[in-house]
Amino acid sequence: MTNNKPLIIGIAGGSGSGKTFFLNTFLHHFKTDEVTLVSQDDYYIPAGEMTQEENKLYNFDLPSTIDDQQFLLDIKKLINGETVYKKEYNFNNPLAVTKILEISPAPILIVEGLFILHFKEISELLDTRIFIEADEEVALQRRIKRDGLERGYPEDDVLYKWHNHVVPAYKQYLAPFKDTCEIIVVNNVDVPEVIIAKTEEISNEIKEKYNL
Repeated sequence: MTNNKPLIIGIAGGSGSGKTFFLNTFLHHFKTDEVTLVSQDDYYIPAGEMTQEENKLYNFDLPSTIDDQQFLLDIKKLINGETVYKKEYNFNNPLAVTKILEISPAPILIVEGLFILHFKEISELLDTRIFIEADEEVALQRRIKRDGLERGYPEDDVLYKWHNHVVPAYKQYLAPFKDTCEIIVVNNVDVPEVIIAKTEEISNEIKEKYNL
């Protein structure tokens, strides 16, 4: 890469696509000081304290819930070789300990999130776009499991959000950009070895293409 500009890889995928596991596995194919990650999840505009009912009705699956200008600014800082300090978002979980993230610049910058292709200024910075998808029923079962275990949401609340927020947002703000992505990964099986092999294949392709 010329001018010391990092290679910027965008990874987008709907809820339940298995994006987080894909991402964590993908990162392991690079040295620690070779790659850095900036996640859209840490740019939610704080929604304040909410009751369970308010939380159920609040739609987190809209681009307007993200501070996209700060997200863009921090990506540009990392491109310019600056370190970013960011408070981790805890999804309104009062029991979570909020950490301050230190995001250091690196030769490879991974930008991930639901709306990174929808946010035009962010999308234009990406050198390679990876789209992770899964069948809707597979994705829903993963979401029910995750929200139950990690966030303590009742299944009825998860289903309400899925049908009223998650699926409409996916169809409007993510699916239309699928064809702009250089790499599309269909992730319907929960077999770690399959994703490990796929991420290794993709990381090798990228290293070869950009002489890393």
